[in-house]
Amino acid sequence: MKSTHLKPYSCKYSKKTYTQYQLLVLVLFKDFRNQHYREFIEDVGDMEQVRDILNHSIVPHFTTLQKFLCRIKSLYLRLTFKKTVNLFYSTDDTLPITAIDSSGFTSGYCSHYFSERTGKIRKHFLKTSISVDTEQQVITGFVASKSRVHDTRHAEKLLRQCHNLRKSDCYVMDRGYDSEAIHRLIREILHANSVIPLRSWNADFVGGTYRQEMATRFNDIIYPRRQLVENKFSVLKRKFSGDLRARKFLIQTKEIAGKMIVCNLHRFLQFLIVEVFYSADISQH
Repeated sequence: MKSTHLKPYSCKYSKKTYTQYQLLVLVLFKDFRNQHYREFIEDVGDMEQVRDILNHSIVPHFTTLQKFLCRIKSLYLRLTFKKTVNLFYSTDDTLPITAIDSSGFTSGYCSHYFSERTGKIRKHFLKTSISVDTEQQVITGFVASKSRVHDTRHAEKLLRQCHNLRKSDCYVMDRGYDSEAIHRLIREILHANSVIPLRSWNADFVGGTYRQEMATRFNDIIYPRRQLVENKFSVLKRKFSGDLRARKFLIQTKEIAGKMIVCNLHRFLQFLIVEVFYSADISQH
């Protein structure tokens, strides 16, 4: 946590009962267990080992975690996410294939008055795009927006973000990302290969050099790897929920960042478990 440059306390007037490191660990642990704040705090009160690890005998009130999530800057969550990605790779590692896709996280909160008058539960979706290493199933980048924007509007920001964090030799996307500008960004600026099928416009003319290449020499061997990013979304929503509990957009984006962090940590734990069983099997023989 210290490597994220997060200060122990938010300000000099803090009561200093809990450090920001302890609160961040608890917030992420709550996301890992996919629990509400009240339920989580009740369970942590019975977890003596967790309290020993945090070096604190008193469990914070659930509103303390809520206020901390509102207060912490998104930058620190981004830095924490970056640290989770670095757990899987050496400094100069380049990913063979990165898949990109988008999905929505649901926010179902609405006022009691609205629900009573309409008999409905109002829901809206935060569109979220992620990039996934298809070899190790690690999330290497994410972008969220309040409105349902087109895939290509997310793509440029996400491509630059994930490429700066972990370079890739090839990017695979579905036909929703079909754009000459996206191809040009990947090929000429990121110096990688792109595999994006053409949209069907029922026209014989295909514009753009790279789009014409996709029409004549589409890579049918690499493209199926794109399905792995859909698998990652499925894991993310099943294990850590596709619902957001916050009402404000800024806090919702922090919730999404927390889900990305714990999803990568979950994958890292899977690797550790496999390694432990493999080492135990070798020692027995």
